[in-house]
Amino acid sequence: MFVKIVRKSLRPTFLFRRYATGQDISTLLLVEHRDNEIASSTLNALTAANKLGGNITALVSGENPDPVAEKISKYRGISKVLLAKDKLYEHGLAEVYAPLLVNAQKKLNFTHFVASHSAFGKNIMPRVAALLDVAQISDVIDIESPEIFIRPIYAGNAIAKVKSKDPIKVITIRGTSFPPAEVNENKAITESAPDSDKIPLSEWVNEELSKSDRPELETATKVVSGGRALKSKENFKLVYSLADALGAAVGASRAAVDSGYCDNYLQVGQTGKVVAPELYLAVGISGAIQHIAGMKDSKIADYGLVADLFKAVPELTDKLKK
Repeated sequence: MFVKIVRKSLRPTFLFRRYATGQDISTLLLVEHRDNEIASSTLNALTAANKLGGNITALVSGENPDPVAEKISKYRGISKVLLAKDKLYEHGLAEVYAPLLVNAQKKLNFTHFVASHSAFGKNIMPRVAALLDVAQISDVIDIESPEIFIRPIYAGNAIAKVKSKDPIKVITIRGTSFPPAEVNENKAITESAPDSDKIPLSEWVNEELSKSDRPELETATKVVSGGRALKSKENFKLVYSLADALGAAVGASRAAVDSGYCDNYLQVGQTGKVVAPELYLAVGISGAIQHIAGMKDSKIADYGLVADLFKAVPELTDKLKK
């Protein structure tokens, strides 16, 4: 009996996971807007997106997004604008926005999703990341490469350098860490966004907006904030008066908000808004790390006044009005 033995050469098999390079990076920028005006934090996020390199596509959604699409198309770095026209997109519901972004990725192969770290972006992007089965990278303050991002942790007491190995990066940007993008002479092309399912899992009921002539808190160059030591909602009017005399925005500590002295949209801190004005004036605020996390990038030297705020603030306000 003759048996023929055949030896088969076994070569090692190597599996490679491919990551985006500068040549094939494609970013989708989620544009936040209201009353046909682009949110200032979106322009900061666009500056961050430009640091990634590659092409940037802006997604503008709403019942009538054309005026906003026209404006964003003129900014530096934007190569294309996607329009998603539907009344369901008018109020930023994550349940209808997330499928839109995910479907755009499937059709157009985006490597990065970028949005501002505002209530709008923080509402939508985690759901997008979950649907894509990737980790979200939140509150980015710098970008070293398309895979490496810098973000604060522990209420800003430590800075983490994060390297993402996910094939798709979902990022929210701290607006105060990047300057606003500049208008470009060129105009990007505009086309319709890929269709997506619009399953109404949630319903928009209404909103109550407080109108104010004061500067927007997150982008103001001067901010006056009040804390628990003001003792009442009536006394918090001292902060409003001082802010008006300075031409400043009004902020508050969480303690003041929780005590009912003012509305929660004024809250500055770890669980509130992040500001970086040239002048930050804190009245009756203890300076807990949770509050410091929201204003420590303010750009003026530190001065402290040890005095009775109920005497000092009215005197300062009167001097400024003269």
